[in-house]
Amino acid sequence: MRTLRNIRFWTIIALSEIVGCKKPYAPTITASNVSYLVVDGVINSGQDSTIIKLSHTVNISGNVNASPELNATVTVEDDQNATHPLSDAGQGKYVSAALNLDTTHKYHLHIRTAEGKEYLSDYEAVKYTPPIDSIGFTIKNTGVQLYVNTHDANNSTRYYHWDYSETWKFNTKYQALYITDGTKLRLRKSEEQIFTCFANDVSSTIILGSSANLSRDIIYQNPVTQIASTSEKLETKYSILLKQYALTKDAYTFWDNLKKSSEELGTIFDAQPTSLKGNIHCVTNPSEPVIGYISVTNIQQKRIFISNDQLPSTWRTIYPYDCTADSLLFGNSKPDVVDQFLIAIPPADFGLGPITDKSGQLLGYVGANAQCTDCTIRGTVKQPDFWK
Repeated sequence: MRTLRNIRFWTIIALSEIVGCKKPYAPTITASNVSYLVVDGVINSGQDSTIIKLSHTVNISGNVNASPELNATVTVEDDQNATHPLSDAGQGKYVSAALNLDTTHKYHLHIRTAEGKEYLSDYEAVKYTPPIDSIGFTIKNTGVQLYVNTHDANNSTRYYHWDYSETWKFNTKYQALYITDGTKLRLRKSEEQIFTCFANDVSSTIILGSSANLSRDIIYQNPVTQIASTSEKLETKYSILLKQYALTKDAYTFWDNLKKSSEELGTIFDAQPTSLKGNIHCVTNPSEPVIGYISVTNIQQKRIFISNDQLPSTWRTIYPYDCTADSLLFGNSKPDVVDQFLIAIPPADFGLGPITDKSGQLLGYVGANAQCTDCTIRGTVKQPDFWK
């Protein structure tokens, strides 16, 4: 009955919004200078690097997007008092080369800040991460859905966490064939091309999977990310490097609650905000909250490529900027001093080209702004070593 009353209540609210008058409501937000430590990373027990990022929470209404914890001392310690120091890489990042930890021991993270505050994570046993079986994708009307398959033949993993980095090759809207040093215009050399670049991004959502309710420890086509059919990520070639982590049940609960609190709010049917209980504690002030959960595991990873010729030929990329080519005539400027981003548009593609009179005398060029002609604004011309 209580559920039914709630449904009626919300129905009345919805109807009143439709037929009644609406008044703007601007809630008062209480400013707060509270800043909690955020610990992000995994103690890598295998042959890859351990990377721990330390930062502080910031006010939503503030102008600061990130507040890294600088000049801290960070070590990995085991239950036999052996220590493994992490190097300060700057910007709140602390790293160590492969630790190759003894899987019979337990480990925790020890943090001492420049202000003298001390933090410890709980001791955690090393949890083995099985390999990724495959990364695949399905073609939908709106784009590409990427997914992951994995399994543990020993049925001992059950809880999984993934993140990824992605790279794609893209072209600018127009090709800048010419370059100037301010006194002379000439064709660009091959090493000066700014038409084709590579861009990168990393996952910004929490990706989880669990086989706890299944008889066998198998993850089948667990969603990873979606790419719109109009995205320039799919214009030429796209690559994703997926990393897989095994979690304990407690770690999975933490990440699941964080996902619900940060990504799934907005309607009356979504999960309500909840306190996040991690496994990291402030030793110098036990009442101070700390955000994060430190797991100890090896990391498995796999990379795939998706080429444009694997996708529907009807898909068309939408360029992220509004671009318009315009005529730049010598009569409107000095003949030998022209904009750095002048472009010559191939006639076969656009029906335009260098502007000439009936006798073939060059009168000017077609030009566009930097966002439409210079790919280095958003990427790099250097091809990654892994690219193929």
